[in-house]
Amino acid sequence: MTYTALAVLCVVLALVLDRWIARTRVTATRDWWLAYAIIVFFQLLTNGWLTGRGIVRYSGDAILGSGEIRFLGDGRLVFAPVEDLMFGFGLVLCSCVAWTWLGRRRAPDEAGA
Repeated sequence: MTYTALAVLCVVLALVLDRWIARTRVTATRDWWLAYAIIVFFQLLTNGWLTGRGIVRYSGDAILGSGEIRFLGDGRLVFAPVEDLMFGFGLVLCSCVAWTWLGRRRAPDEAGA
């Protein structure tokens, strides 16, 4: 399975978890999207630095685009493959869903602790 296919699967599974399994509906809130905008900004800074300097490299056979390091285009955004953004989205969303779901399940006597 290619990096692209895994990244798309990660996004789909995270959205299914949010909307239908845990039913937290985190992605339905404005707060989520505002927080995610901040996260993605810093992800692009970090990921762009690592991939732009060639510290991390990707095979053109596994990602969208050719594998050539570019700032924009050819399947890249700020040097990083768009698949990295998809994985980041899925990981952050799953973390927020788990946090929200577990917070709702806390016993009432623990709420004040």
